[in-house]
Amino acid sequence: MCGIYCSISDSQHTPPSKAELNLLELRGPDCCNTIRRTVHGRSSTDRYYLTFCASVLSLRGSHVVRQPLEDPASESLLCWNGEAWRYDGEEVQGNDAQAIFHLLLEAAKGASAGADLASYGRRESLGRVLSVVSMISGPFAFVFYDSRSKQILFGRDVLGRRALLTTTAIDGNVTISSVSPDSTYNDWKEVEADGIYIFDIDCRSDSDDVANTFSHDSVRPAQKPKRFPWLTRDCDASLIRTLQSPFSAFNSECPTSQLPVLNLNSSAVTELAGLLKHSSRIRIQDIPRPPVVTYSARLAILFSGGLDCTLLARLCHDILPKTHEVDLLNVAFENPRVLKAAAQNPTRVEISSRVMTAYSECPDRVTGLKAHEELLRVCPGRTWRFVSINVPYNELLAHRPQIQSLIHPHNTEMDLSIASALYFAARGEGTAHSSSSGLGNPYASSARVLLSGLGADELFGGYARHATAFARNGHESLAQELELDFQRLGKRNLGRDDRVISHWGKEARYPYLDEILVEWALRTPIWEKCGFGQTMSTTASDESHPPLQPAKKVLRLLAWKLGMSQVALEPKRAIQFGARSAKMETGKVKGTQTLF
Repeated sequence: MCGIYCSISDSQHTPPSKAELNLLELRGPDCCNTIRRTVHGRSSTDRYYLTFCASVLSLRGSHVVRQPLEDPASESLLCWNGEAWRYDGEEVQGNDAQAIFHLLLEAAKGASAGADLASYGRRESLGRVLSVVSMISGPFAFVFYDSRSKQILFGRDVLGRRALLTTTAIDGNVTISSVSPDSTYNDWKEVEADGIYIFDIDCRSDSDDVANTFSHDSVRPAQKPKRFPWLTRDCDASLIRTLQSPFSAFNSECPTSQLPVLNLNSSAVTELAGLLKHSSRIRIQDIPRPPVVTYSARLAILFSGGLDCTLLARLCHDILPKTHEVDLLNVAFENPRVLKAAAQNPTRVEISSRVMTAYSECPDRVTGLKAHEELLRVCPGRTWRFVSINVPYNELLAHRPQIQSLIHPHNTEMDLSIASALYFAARGEGTAHSSSSGLGNPYASSARVLLSGLGADELFGGYARHATAFARNGHESLAQELELDFQRLGKRNLGRDDRVISHWGKEARYPYLDEILVEWALRTPIWEKCGFGQTMSTTASDESHPPLQPAKKVLRLLAWKLGMSQVALEPKRAIQFGARSAKMETGKVKGTQTLF
């Protein structure tokens, strides 16, 4: 995880402000560096001042690799915030930023500034660079300055798993950054995860696709980016300057006959088990020790006790040595509205007792403790440290301005309530329990890698709206809803979540959003992912057909098969309601209501 920053100005170098630099360093506490370039444009009188800054949270390789990465020969630069798990199908070993920079430099060879800027060779070089980006599997946001062609390429992976923002000043100067400072955050916008954007300092690109995000009237031609969109896997990859998505079109096939009942012996369950285990393995197997000696946990899981996160914990047990401790981060809020209702209960007379009851009765705390007990039973021999993170209302109020700044340009009540839960969970400060009955001790998690179950609901039909869609018009409506959910993944909340979690120098990793697993989910028929329309077995002796809910049934079957029968039965619950971070003051507020 890193913080990246780039400014493009025609008047002066513009390094990050003190507030911006502080936010960047919080994301990347291991090192931070700034590099400046002065570049002539198409004519000798055109001059651009480029400023690049990057901070590093070092999680790959044997040592801290300073960013921005710089090539002395070409003077090209890379600011990289990502995890390249695979390149062209092969796992990336060592430091991925260095590996990707080398590939980009090799691809950019042949591009040169001068009279031949519009030549086929230069366009072909750009095509090779885009091809490199296409073959990266994993989350990323980046800024690459190709000094030979005088082009700045930037963007996010097709799912938008890493944050990248931009703002254009009144004078036309452009800033691209992982973060936005509190004083100016109203001017910032998300860089869409819809392609790779290119600033051409020499203004010779033949693309007319100028992004609306950068359409300020005063922006000079060199400061108007051209977009090269992600094309689906089914498109012609031989085209020059193609940016190919790793995903095929969604399989919207509907059943034409009696549905086979999804069960423990179904091939989909076996296939998903292998894919999810592989996805988890590459994300957790080589996590370095955190640079603190107080505690030894390298890995934590954002843990509500629900199906998605507990299944990840179960798979981690099969992957990691038993000596590796795992922190289970479970957050609960003191909710004044809930407390007010509890005060009317005559059996609760002490305020302190009511507050503790408000934490202990949070739905996610209840399910979290139950899932912890099941993990202790099914996966013995490991320290599963349950971290109860209790957030008093006054503490939430104290941090709320910071959270609102981090989530911008997202600005709804739902954004705030979800982000608040992630913010305090990622901080990792609470009370630790290593057994179901042991007394807790004050604890701050040392883990810098946080696993998240995000993506499971979108891919496997876990939301209530999926059941509603099926009730409305069967599998046809369900397929449409699932396809829409996938299409919205890169536009919704991953950038917001990245900014909130990374504020604590932590990195979120999403096993359910691994490209190979997502591609499998897109190709798999919907009746092999969820059980809507399938008749549940009523025969108690039929062990291959446990009585599970249809939502995310393939995941529920996998959990059951791995011994987590209690977790397999858990219903879906949104994080803001499970942790009670939503509707703090009144129950009448709507999630879509804007904050300012």
